[in-house]
Amino acid sequence: MPERDRESARLGGWVLRASTGDIVIVASAVLAVLAFLILAAVVPRPAAQTTTSDATFHAGLIISDAAFYDPDTMTARQVQRFLETKKCTPSDGVPCLADYRQDTQDEPMQYAHCAAYHGGKGQRASAIIAAVAQACRVSPKVLLVLLQKEQSLLTHPSAYGYQRATGYGCPDTAACDADYFGFFNQLYNAAWQFREYTVGGSSWRYHVGKVSILYHPNAECGSSVVNIRNQATANLYNYTPYQPTPETVRHPDVMTDCSTFGNLNFWRLYKEWFGSPLTVPFPVQHDGCLNLRDGARCFPDPRTGL
Repeated sequence: MPERDRESARLGGWVLRASTGDIVIVASAVLAVLAFLILAAVVPRPAAQTTTSDATFHAGLIISDAAFYDPDTMTARQVQRFLETKKCTPSDGVPCLADYRQDTQDEPMQYAHCAAYHGGKGQRASAIIAAVAQACRVSPKVLLVLLQKEQSLLTHPSAYGYQRATGYGCPDTAACDADYFGFFNQLYNAAWQFREYTVGGSSWRYHVGKVSILYHPNAECGSSVVNIRNQATANLYNYTPYQPTPETVRHPDVMTDCSTFGNLNFWRLYKEWFGSPLTVPFPVQHDGCLNLRDGARCFPDPRTGL
């Protein structure tokens, strides 16, 4: 007789010999277990995201740290497939990003910023995006949104756009620094800069906590105090130091003299392409080591600080 059948027979014999009191005890225990299981099924479990609603733009929480810093959200192949799904209308005779290739150079490891990047001949844009994301521990989704937000590079690429792909070294009040031109150069430096903001933390103008943020480069458009709730959102403000006015949030398709759309468009694009930017991998009651916080892992690599 199989072991499972032997065990069943043994238990059955015990039940037949058991007293009435024993049976009552067993029955009560079974009912208690059933009641617990029913209650567990009825009570909703915490959703794997922050308590802030993602239905509207929140100036103080644009994207979660987990969504911003996770480099494993897309592989190079997945980035390539994503690029191929985008309707692309290029100009200036340049290719769409799905077909773009570039020779890239090696970049050395920079402690707590980026691991070493290994360049190559004729690398696809998708491979560059994924490799930069891995080197600098930034989500490739963030880099894709940044390319679109800054230069519409996924849908309307141009020679001008490839040179200034992420807007790095292009302040609102001065001309772009040509030393940073080029697709790879732009992408790598933007990812490096996000790490610099993270390492510097509160030493940067925009940091976690209450900070006054302009609505527009023209100071006459005003400002308001924003309670920046996480490092990822602080990164976005250090990179693009303006918030949309309440009117712009309500009517994002209406242009006024005080409209700025950078951080609002980042939120809108991420939400449209990838879902909520506020999701986290595990509920808050789980061990903090399971979640990225301020771009850090619980046990960083001592060789790179990442």
